Amino acid sequence: MLNLAATLIAWAERFPLGILQFLFRVTIAAVFFKSGLTKIASWFSTVALFANEYRVPVLPPEVAAYMAATIELTCPVLLVLGLATRLATLPMLGMTFVIETFVYPEDWLEHLTWATTLLFILTRGPGPVSLDHFIAKALSRRSDAAPSRAAAE
Repeated sequence: MLNLAATLIAWAERFPLGILQFLFRVTIAAVFFKSGLTKIASWFSTVALFANEYRVPVLPPEVAAYMAATIELTCPVLLVLGLATRLATLPMLGMTFVIETFVYPEDWLEHLTWATTLLFILTRGPGPVSLDHFIAKALSRRSDAAPSRAAAE
């Protein structure tokens, strides 16, 4: 029985991290993007919601609504593409913090899930299925090739 458990654990540990990184990016992107689409579907209702229910401190409701919709519609696209991925997590983490602190603190478990997923992406990167990975690879090849060209001249 212990041998079977060890075999199953060894098999699970071989699961490609890159697949998980891609799935984490798509999953959290879907949550935020869907929220952004809801906001732009009825802008008047969105601004009213920010004015009457969300009441984010310091920012006027129109500005807060515009910022939230912008973050929710741009950062998820960057995450799915894996482009400027780590940078894209930062505004989403900020939003999660604001939502948890000022808007819906009772939904802490859901917000903790979002933050954990975003922190994983921030600290571990987008993985090999991303434009960031392909760009880094291309730049690495280019910088490796540059000294050989200079030496040839």
